[in-house]
Amino acid sequence: MSNKFVGAATGLLFSGISLSLETDESEVFGIAASEARRAGINPARLRFRVYKKSVDARKKNNIRLVYSVAAYSDEPLKLDAERLSRRGIKVISEDGVVPRIGAEPMQSRPLVVGMGPAGLFAALLLAENGYSPIIIDRGDCIANRCAVNKRFIELGELDSECNIQFGAGGAGTFSDGKLMTRINDSRISYILERFCEFGAPEAIMTSAKPHIGTDILVDVVDRMLSHIEKMGGEVIYRCRLDGIRENKDKTLTALTSRGEIECSALILATGHSARDTYKMLIDSGYAIAPKDFSVGVRVEHLRENIDRALYGDFAGHPALGAAEYHLSDTKGERGVYTFCMCPGGQIVAGASEEGGVVVNGMSNYARDGVNSNSAVAVSVNKKDYGATPEGAIEFQRSIERAAFVVAGSDYRAPVQTLGAFMRGELGAEPSEVLPTYRDGRVSLCRLDTLLPDFVSAGLRRGFVSFDRKLSGFASDSAVLTGVETRTSAPVRILRTEDMTALGHALVYPCGEGAGYAGGITSSAVDGLRTALALMERFAPLR
Repeated sequence: MSNKFVGAATGLLFSGISLSLETDESEVFGIAASEARRAGINPARLRFRVYKKSVDARKKNNIRLVYSVAAYSDEPLKLDAERLSRRGIKVISEDGVVPRIGAEPMQSRPLVVGMGPAGLFAALLLAENGYSPIIIDRGDCIANRCAVNKRFIELGELDSECNIQFGAGGAGTFSDGKLMTRINDSRISYILERFCEFGAPEAIMTSAKPHIGTDILVDVVDRMLSHIEKMGGEVIYRCRLDGIRENKDKTLTALTSRGEIECSALILATGHSARDTYKMLIDSGYAIAPKDFSVGVRVEHLRENIDRALYGDFAGHPALGAAEYHLSDTKGERGVYTFCMCPGGQIVAGASEEGGVVVNGMSNYARDGVNSNSAVAVSVNKKDYGATPEGAIEFQRSIERAAFVVAGSDYRAPVQTLGAFMRGELGAEPSEVLPTYRDGRVSLCRLDTLLPDFVSAGLRRGFVSFDRKLSGFASDSAVLTGVETRTSAPVRILRTEDMTALGHALVYPCGEGAGYAGGITSSAVDGLRTALALMERFAPLR
């Protein structure tokens, strides 16, 4: 035995356990126990649970479910690290979120601006640790937000303060609740557990591509905000941040559409669509840098065709659900990739400014809609818009306004069959795949007339490439709906290592809108990191 031991391990991870679709899931525990025994560990001392589950569809005649199993012991184990490594067994640590409380006194409550995932998790952590935060959002509560969005779909009446981008839960509320992330952070398990605590499906804890579903997420967000209030927080809707005044007594005054709010620190989690907030910060001298982002369109296929392309004869198997894909092509000058794929979902209207059309995607938990959709986006570099924050915002806005005008100036969206787009012609109305945007309130248009040439060229290259990887992806009958411009924030609010804005030591920019995250989970992680930094500095207000 080697002397290089791992003491008091949090847990062990057994990966790559492959089962057929018909095998009972409990078989994975026996396989993991056998692996433990071969590594010199008595499996009787371990508690096993499924850690992650994914689908291996590389061989369509033999689709497999692939598991990782975590094992824990109630007592510290003495483990041979080299032996574990040879067998591919990893030691894992799932640290909780344990705040360190600072000593600097607070003269007033902290303020969290924005109720998306970053703001929600920051406010949740603050409230549960005695900081009694105030959390505001320019949009409304879940119930009113749903009613406003329904009215926009049916009548085309946009509320620029409350819409798919603004309100309780942020943009993620109406985009399926996808929790997959590429970041590696020990706090992800904490976030998933908290979502489950407030009503999310337990399956998100083990799925390799977890999602909550918009139909469930709306209630999860509502319960989180109610809990924040029960723990001493204050929730204020229809309250837009218009300015930040820094006072001589080292406090802040937030200038809002509902009056002034005094605070000792301000967490800025406004999301990627608060363009007036960006302007206010630029005008106030905050350090804001432009960044690369992407724009493109949404593509819709029949769900059954995507299922068949990925799963072959196993399409429709209850163990698989609706098929998901992620495709990319980085061989050209610019990357093109699919993003925010919504199996069995629909395209939603994401406009937040008068005179602009924006699209996004969502699905409910069952993912049983007729169509599947995803964004197909092309990289936009800083040189494309002059490398200024103002230029980045105007680049997005100009495309949205062009889409609004070309589709009839009434918030219908421009659509075109994929085949016609590839041929550079208008083509016929979609007939096989029917657009889901606003229940079909769309206009036939040439999308390449409103997108920059390099974006159209990138999309065409991408469709050819993706069709090689997923047969039928570039089908003539697939439908493109424009425009997808809000894939990420176009700018970054610069901050220091202690998470505060450069030159503004009481303002904490965080989340996707600040340019430090992309998606629900990474935004929630950044919200936690920001709240932890604030708590490490300040003591709760007495």
